[in-house]
Amino acid sequence: MIGTVRIPMVCALLLLPGVLLPSERFDGKWLATVTCPAKGKTLGYKIEVPSVIKDGSFRGERGAAGEPGYLLIEGKIADNGSAKLAATGKVSSREYGTGVFTTQGSDYSYNIKAQFQETHGSGERDKGLGVVGRACPVDFVKQ
Repeated sequence: MIGTVRIPMVCALLLLPGVLLPSERFDGKWLATVTCPAKGKTLGYKIEVPSVIKDGSFRGERGAAGEPGYLLIEGKIADNGSAKLAATGKVSSREYGTGVFTTQGSDYSYNIKAQFQETHGSGERDKGLGVVGRACPVDFVKQ
C-alpha cells in the first residue's frame, strides 16, 4: 500500500518543475508592433519594439533613452492575460506627432489596453486628445 502511494508522489514531484505558474505562462521574448494610421497632416507609422515578459511583467524598449524616437512600454499582465501597459517616449519627428505644439524630442505618453494569449496578443493605444488623437492597434508576437 505504501509503495503504491509513493510512486505517484515521486512522479508528481518529478513533473512539478515543468509546471508553469500563471504569472510565468507568458514569459519569454516578444515583439510588439505599434501601427498608427495617418490622420490629417500627421504621418502614419509602424514601429517594432523588442520586448520581454518575465514573471508576468512586460517591458519593451526601442531606441536610446532620452533621444528622439525612444519608446518604453511597461506593465503587469494578469493571470487571465489582460494588461494595461504604460508607454512613454520622445517624439522622433514633428511629422508623426498629433499635437499642435509637438516638436522633435517632446515627451509623450499613452496607455495600451491589451489581451495576451500564450503566443500572441493584441491591444489598442488610447486615442489621446479626442479630435487630434487616433486609434493605433498594437500586436504582440512571442518570438
